[in-house]
Amino acid sequence: MATLSGSVSPDHGFQNSERHFFRVMATIMAAIVVAGFAVNLAMGRSTFAVPVVYHVHAFVFFGWVALYVAQNWLIAGNHVSLHRRLGLVAYGWVPLMVVMGFVIMITSLRRTGGPFFFDQNEFLFSNSMLLILFGAMVMVALRRRRHSGWHRRLMLTAMSILTGPGLGRLLPMPLFIPNAWRIMMVVTLIFPVVGMIADKRRHGKVHAAWWWGVGAIVATQIIADVIAYSSWGAAVTRAVVEGTAGSARPMAAFLPPDLGS
Repeated sequence: MATLSGSVSPDHGFQNSERHFFRVMATIMAAIVVAGFAVNLAMGRSTFAVPVVYHVHAFVFFGWVALYVAQNWLIAGNHVSLHRRLGLVAYGWVPLMVVMGFVIMITSLRRTGGPFFFDQNEFLFSNSMLLILFGAMVMVALRRRRHSGWHRRLMLTAMSILTGPGLGRLLPMPLFIPNAWRIMMVVTLIFPVVGMIADKRRHGKVHAAWWWGVGAIVATQIIADVIAYSSWGAAVTRAVVEGTAGSARPMAAFLPPDLGS
C-alpha cells in the first residue's frame, strides 16, 4: 500500500486506524444522504409520484452511495481482492452518474424551475461543473488506486460533493437565501477538512490529496459562479427553461408566498 508523499510506510496499526477512519466517514456521509431524502419524504416535501427519470436517477446515485460504503467496509476488513474487483464497477457507473445528473438537473429546471432557494443560473452551472468534477476526481482516484493515500482521499473528497443534496434537505435552506448554494457547499467541505485534521493528528502533516481535492472544488465553484452570473450564463439558463413550467418562476432565489405565510 502506498503511503503519504515523502513519508515512510506507516506501520500496521496506522493502516488499520486509517482504514477504520475512512469506513466511519463513508458511513456518516451515506447516512446523511439517506437521511436527507428520508426526512423530505416523511415531511411530505417529496413523493414517489414523479416521472420515471427521477427513480432511475435515484437508483444510480444511491447505487453509488452503496458501492462507496461497501468498498470502505471491504478494505477495512482487509478484503483487498474483492475490493479491487468490485472497484471495476466504478469505471462504468460514474459516467452513467454524470449523464443521469445532467438529465435530472434539466428535468428539474424545466418541470418545477429547480429548488426555489437556489438561483436557477447558479443551480444549472454549479451543478454541471461540480458533477463533471466529481466524475473527473473519481477517475483520477481510480487511476491512483495503487497509491492508497491519494486514492482514498480523492474518493472521499469526491463523495463529499454528493452529500450536497442530502444536506440541502436537512438544512433550513430558505433561511440562507440568497447564499443558500454557497453555504451548502461550505458545509460539504467539512468532510475533507475532518480528513485533514485526522491526517495532521495521525501523520503530523496533511496529505497533498486533500489540498488538491478541496482546491479543485473551490476553484470550480468560483468559475461556475463567474459563468452563471455572466450575461451568457443568464441567457443559457433562460434558454433551458423557455417554454416550460420552470420559466414561470424568477431566475433568482425567492420565498414562495405560501411558505412565508
